[in-house]
Amino acid sequence: MFTGIVTDIGRIRRVTQTARDRRYEIETRWDTSGIDLGASISHAGCCLTVTETGPGWFAVEVSDETLSKTTLGQWTEGQIVNLERAARLGDEMGGHIVSGHIDGLGRVVAAEPVGGSRRIQITAPAPLHRFIAAKGSITVDGVSLTVNRVEGQTFEVNVIPHTLEATTLSGLVVGSRVNLEIDMLARYLARWQETA
Repeated sequence: MFTGIVTDIGRIRRVTQTARDRRYEIETRWDTSGIDLGASISHAGCCLTVTETGPGWFAVEVSDETLSKTTLGQWTEGQIVNLERAARLGDEMGGHIVSGHIDGLGRVVAAEPVGGSRRIQITAPAPLHRFIAAKGSITVDGVSLTVNRVEGQTFEVNVIPHTLEATTLSGLVVGSRVNLEIDMLARYLARWQETA
């Protein structure tokens, strides 16, 4: 489980296609000697398992399913990516409960400065948009954000200067694709209503 509070921006240093999956080696500022093999790390919101570590880097392997359902299939060497280590019991819950399971891909349709912040509008795919509510939470590329407004399939978030500096969201432009995870409570409430 994660909180949607990004703690490092990593850089992809190597991409390799293996016989089974695609392997990414990612550079980080974290002390990688403290990352266990098998640890879960959120990469732009997608929970992946660490398969190898070295000084200042770690590796993950990504299945075809994940590559086809997230932005990870488009990653190239040199690209930067939001990273978050898994939450531990007792950690501060600064964002909201995030599973690291991507629900769908959104597309940025508008991005404009508002003071020091940035207002970003994202179109969510159907039927995912039904689970996004104004003043609810959503995860965009691994970042916990509050939804300001919803109109049809489009929702709006406001990204403050600190978040712009601490994440990759400052690089979003019209047409950018983003990983979306809806609020976990919305997911379970919808499932409960389907079966009630």
